[in-house]
Amino acid sequence: MDYFEITGTVVGLIYLWLEYRASIYLWIAGIIMPAIYIYVYYEAGLYADFGINIYYLLAAVYGFLVWKFGKRKGSDKELPIVKMPLKRVIPATAVFIIAFIGIAEILIRFTDSDVPWLDSFTTALSIIGMWMLARKYLEQWLVWIVVDVVCCGLYIYKGLHFTSALYGLYAIIAIFGYYKWKKMMHDAAK
Repeated sequence: MDYFEITGTVVGLIYLWLEYRASIYLWIAGIIMPAIYIYVYYEAGLYADFGINIYYLLAAVYGFLVWKFGKRKGSDKELPIVKMPLKRVIPATAVFIIAFIGIAEILIRFTDSDVPWLDSFTTALSIIGMWMLARKYLEQWLVWIVVDVVCCGLYIYKGLHFTSALYGLYAIIAIFGYYKWKKMMHDAAK
């Protein structure tokens, strides 16, 4: 499993670099990385993380299509980085809560997971984060900071040290990514 985990870590670093740059090519790495981690997480007994990687594969296709062909209302330019509209916050929060509780219940009832609440928390929040990334919402970076910090600790607990290091690095770079995207958003508005 270490070879898969190391390969996933390398692809994850490429993905993060491309996301930081707001490059559409992040979605290519976004297809490869979850394909690897489907195996890694299943073997580690992180069933919600296993499941979220199936979602990530589908979300990568969606994200690529939105970034390639999506436009904001009244614009013919590429999809710009924007702040998340307030009207999206309550529905996104509701989806998070429903997914969090639903995934935890599934893990508790049907798996041998020893971390059902943390696994479901990071999975539910990741669902929201991927959707926000696909829509190029600036605040997606804040969601990923929370996910990355929690995952870092969770993966240390599960013995996935390379993956834990990757998520620790993700958390640090997500802070820089937030400020980079914020600057890009302001520069584009000029």
